[in-house]
Amino acid sequence: MKDPIEAIQADALACIAAAADPRALDDARVAVLGKKGTLTEVSAGMRDVPKDDKAAVGALLNTARNAITAALEEKQLALQNIADQQALEGIDLTLPARALPHGSLHPLTLLRHQAISILRRMGFALAEGPEIEDEFHCFDALNTPQDHPARNEKDTFYFASGKLLRTHTSSVQVRTMESQVPPVRIIAPGSAYRRDEIDATHLSVFNQLEGLYIDSDVSLGDLKGTLEYFFHELFGPATEVRFRPHFFPFTEPSFEIDVKLHAKGQAPRWIEVAGCGMVDPAVFDAISASRKDGAYDPNKVTGFAFGMGLDRLAMIRWGIKDIRLLIENDVRFLKQFA
Repeated sequence: MKDPIEAIQADALACIAAAADPRALDDARVAVLGKKGTLTEVSAGMRDVPKDDKAAVGALLNTARNAITAALEEKQLALQNIADQQALEGIDLTLPARALPHGSLHPLTLLRHQAISILRRMGFALAEGPEIEDEFHCFDALNTPQDHPARNEKDTFYFASGKLLRTHTSSVQVRTMESQVPPVRIIAPGSAYRRDEIDATHLSVFNQLEGLYIDSDVSLGDLKGTLEYFFHELFGPATEVRFRPHFFPFTEPSFEIDVKLHAKGQAPRWIEVAGCGMVDPAVFDAISASRKDGAYDPNKVTGFAFGMGLDRLAMIRWGIKDIRLLIENDVRFLKQFA
């Protein structure tokens, strides 16, 4: 069987070498190594080979099969290289590549991340709470009287069950104090809801970031230093910050915070950015009654709280004149932050 095997090998190698495309190469493979291929049929005749010759014939068959398989692989690689070269013909490889479109984070997300990063460096931990609240955590525990406008159905979203959509993230501060003993130093970013008419400066849902620090000896100086540092980090070290006396039910004394806005083409002007104050002892009394212990005895602990609208900060940061741009998903607007 030596001569037929050598002849099959020689013919197969010649056909493989002559194959001009993948189809011809596959035909050559099937003709030799297929189920009815010439080498396959010769291999089937091994059962008729005398026992003394089986080893030699088997080795010859293996040599032929290996040589043919190697030739097939080499030819396939050569044909692929030819196809690749033909595909590149006419292409100028020196031309600049097409720019790939890419996105970015929403401006509110960018500002939220930066604000959280600044406060985390100052030792504040993140806290969160439910957006569907009850009146105790949203109003009562924060010393908000029954006749306060915020408790009116015209200002707050109420459910038939008596639950409501939180009007501020201060409710997270209440829940944190219920579950933790002083010292407490937390920030609570999240959504808040109010029945505001939607216009260039108001939305019915907006983003807040509130903070709370309680310990045995927290002072007004701590509050002032914390927030001045925060706004200098957010808007730049030259930013002018001022505190104006104000009233909030849950802090005493209370302040509103302004920064001086320097808009191009306009005279500098003060603009409100946050509210703050020392935690009212009445809040500590409400928490103590809820906890049924003296962990928040107003004679033993003091603290400060602050809150700011992230939407408003974003508008100041990037000179956005209409808050509705932050929710309309207009690509022409959002691509400025990419």
